[in-house]
Amino acid sequence: MPPKISTTESNKLKKRAAIYSICLATILILLKSFALMRTESLAIMSSMIDSAADLSASIITFWAVSYSNQPADNYHRYGHGKAEALSALIQAAFIIGSGIFVIYDGVLRLIYPQPIIKTSLGMIVMIISLGLSLLFICFQKHVAKKTNSQAIKADAAHYTADVATNLIIIVSLYIVQKWQVIWFDTFIAFCIAIYLLYNAKILIKDALDMLMDKELAEGIREKIIKSAMNCSHVVGVHDLRTRDSGGFYMIELHLEFDGNLSLYQVHDYTCHVENTIKSILPHSQVIIHQDPAGLEEERLDEILTKN
Repeated sequence: MPPKISTTESNKLKKRAAIYSICLATILILLKSFALMRTESLAIMSSMIDSAADLSASIITFWAVSYSNQPADNYHRYGHGKAEALSALIQAAFIIGSGIFVIYDGVLRLIYPQPIIKTSLGMIVMIISLGLSLLFICFQKHVAKKTNSQAIKADAAHYTADVATNLIIIVSLYIVQKWQVIWFDTFIAFCIAIYLLYNAKILIKDALDMLMDKELAEGIREKIIKSAMNCSHVVGVHDLRTRDSGGFYMIELHLEFDGNLSLYQVHDYTCHVENTIKSILPHSQVIIHQDPAGLEEERLDEILTKN
């Protein structure tokens, strides 16, 4: 879905979310590092490493939303929106690295078991981390819904994963404390690592879809065609092409008009179609080519159908 607020408001919200993310990640790293030193829990270490990756990713997100908000220039006439997709890819790389490291350390701990101490302190720290993450996720989801920012969605995915991992770690520490099942801590760390890798896969897919100019959802395409066909004097629509550039939609289409209309008339009708599409998709750029109805020509729609 397109952003639901003005571009200026959207930019302010995205920057604010990125700054808050950096602050929260820093706080969580300090809390979890303290708990790790006291408990020597691999599960807590995996969560701390994830928060460190979140901090790096949040800094990248702040750069991405700042850079992507810059207006088009002579060298980037489509704008800088795809910086958000690049940010999501870098974040995914951090997540993958974190997951692999946790798995590696988990294997070592299975071979050389280490006792878990002061589990009560660890649980308190993880409960605090859980509460902070939940509050921040609510804010991020609000921002993502308003702005449709790929970078903010990716950042929100990190903290959503944090909530799940924090809950699991709390349960893990309780079980270790209650029954002295040391291997369970390592098992939970493995589960978290697998979840992180799965989350990275989703981020990579969404980012690549934007970078590879994947078409917008079929529902949006149908809405564009229907809006154009409902406008005065439009006989047909073909060769619609769409893509997402950091929440800003690029739309290209061919309109068919009566060949007897004057150029001035066609221009006026085309402007009406353009404004109609922008009214339903405010954050978009619309490029329209006009054709006389019935013209025989090679069309993209036909080429794609043959393939």
